[in-house]
Amino acid sequence: MCPEFTFSIDKLIFDEDYQPSEKTRLTTNFANLARGENRKENLRRTIKMMNNRFNSLAYLDNPNGDRYAIELEIISADLKINRKTLKNQLPLIEILKTNIFDNQTGKYIEGSGGNSFSSYVRDYDFSVVLKNHNKNKIQFSEPEGFGELHGKLFKHFLESSAYKENFKNSPLICLSIAAEKTYYQTGVTHPVLGVEYKQDQLSITDNYFAKMGLNVRYFMPANSVAPLAFYFIGDLLADYSNMEIIAAISVMETFQKIYRPEIYNANAPAAIRFQPSLRNTDHSLTRIFYDREERNQLAVSQGKLTEEWFIKPYQKVLEQWSAHVQI
Repeated sequence: MCPEFTFSIDKLIFDEDYQPSEKTRLTTNFANLARGENRKENLRRTIKMMNNRFNSLAYLDNPNGDRYAIELEIISADLKINRKTLKNQLPLIEILKTNIFDNQTGKYIEGSGGNSFSSYVRDYDFSVVLKNHNKNKIQFSEPEGFGELHGKLFKHFLESSAYKENFKNSPLICLSIAAEKTYYQTGVTHPVLGVEYKQDQLSITDNYFAKMGLNVRYFMPANSVAPLAFYFIGDLLADYSNMEIIAAISVMETFQKIYRPEIYNANAPAAIRFQPSLRNTDHSLTRIFYDREERNQLAVSQGKLTEEWFIKPYQKVLEQWSAHVQI
């Protein structure tokens, strides 16, 4: 008999008083900022950057540039196997849900879920499986079946009652483009997403997200300096409202300016042919502090923790479920 996988949802508000849950990955965008002596100032400045960016894109009937404010919910999905909580609780998935408050009407506009995407299993895949597979190899490659379990778990989550009760549509995930890949303008310009780019070869992240059932397109919004990667199900241009897209851009471009200033806070915008690089010295830093080296080290330790607490103890049941589930 195939084991039953179900989900429970926890919600936490992301604001200047946010304290990361003990279960949250410390490399996650929002959690990484909420640490150390400057945590409250980091959070306050980050939220201000998001709101300023949102109002710059949602400029209609917004003469003072202060009509809207983004409110973020951190949604954590805990996996239950045969209705039993796992011995060591790790949220299988954490995503952000945007809600937009209209100061003029006093009403909320519901945004999309997705935005940032956090997953312990993804840490395990990239920091343990992929790393071990390519140790001492000259030619980089992906191991057989790389990302397939994670993809099935994500698709199963989207089909769950827990997801459908909390989200009105499919997720819209927005991430950085791949450093060192080459991107080309297509000639297409969207009124909100901006200038579209394409690339000749998908990145390893693009392929990984494809196994989650997500397509990808790359756009550089107005007054941005580099394209963002948008992962979605269905039709990016038709299935999401302008407000949902603006919210995703505002949130994720802010995080990328903080974490990847070499690309997203560069002093010159991307050209028609663009190859992003983390070695670019012509960039500006935000006044928001984070430790990128520590963040990289934590990704490895979190991947090993996932292996110890989830992959190995539940290996047989995960293999059994993966072999029988039809997604």
